[in-house]
Amino acid sequence: MINGIMNIYKEAGYTSHDVVAKLRGIVKQRKIGHTGTLDPDAVGVLPVCFGNATKLCDMMTDKSKEYEACMRLGVTTDTQDMSGTLQSEQEVTADEAQVRDAIMSFVGGYEQIPPMYSALKVNGKKLYELARQGKEIERQPRHVDIPNIKIIEIGIPCVRFVVECSKGTYIRALCADIGARLGCGAAMESLKRTRVGNFKIEDAVTLREVERLVETGDCEKYIITPDSIFMEYEGAVVKPEAEHALLNGNKLSSGHLDRERQADLHDGDFIRVYNGKREFKAVYVFVRDEDCFKPYKMFL
Repeated sequence: MINGIMNIYKEAGYTSHDVVAKLRGIVKQRKIGHTGTLDPDAVGVLPVCFGNATKLCDMMTDKSKEYEACMRLGVTTDTQDMSGTLQSEQEVTADEAQVRDAIMSFVGGYEQIPPMYSALKVNGKKLYELARQGKEIERQPRHVDIPNIKIIEIGIPCVRFVVECSKGTYIRALCADIGARLGCGAAMESLKRTRVGNFKIEDAVTLREVERLVETGDCEKYIITPDSIFMEYEGAVVKPEAEHALLNGNKLSSGHLDRERQADLHDGDFIRVYNGKREFKAVYVFVRDEDCFKPYKMFL
């Protein structure tokens, strides 16, 4: 069984669930999960977790992301991208400087209303399911962080830019909001996810490449170990007398661990824990009031 993460390049026409289904057939393994949906028409980085690394799926969705988008000014659609039904079309009167100013005004973050055509659930139902039934419901705005936007090209009515953003940011909604600020409307024409956390597009492999790697026996070379996600945290090796406690997911005291560093830990700090064979087994969290480490994620 594969235990780890693979940086998959999702191609257009596949949903994130399609990718997982195809990988199950390729590697002959059921326990696989993706780390966040990517629109079927979008391409790019989709980290996929295998085996015990599926416990990372929820944590991976919190990672910052980077996208390269192409936006068309002067149009609006029901899906906020060019695959949807055209709702309005008008002349773009803004010049290049005004377009640039409007785009850059979103740097820092804002309150964004999620699109109706999204996988977000409201009262147990996905918004896109309601949208396909012709229903539109009120959505509460959510704060999204946008640390940086880099404009690549402005060729009105089309604009290409790269945006770094937080979890829960919809680039389609960002394009629509930029268009609304300019007064002409806008829709997303194309989207490529270029980074999720430390997973970059230049390192991603396609499904066809995974098939070839499985055939040649080289698949393991592209599997990233679960502990690589936590390298910003201090590491520690459990002492022999505490191996049993670790394997049972019990609390550990400072005396049970040989730590990489001996700097003071703060309440809530995480630590990577390895067994005596230097095999990664868990992430523990320090609880100052009890002066101990409690299991946060186990990878047994």
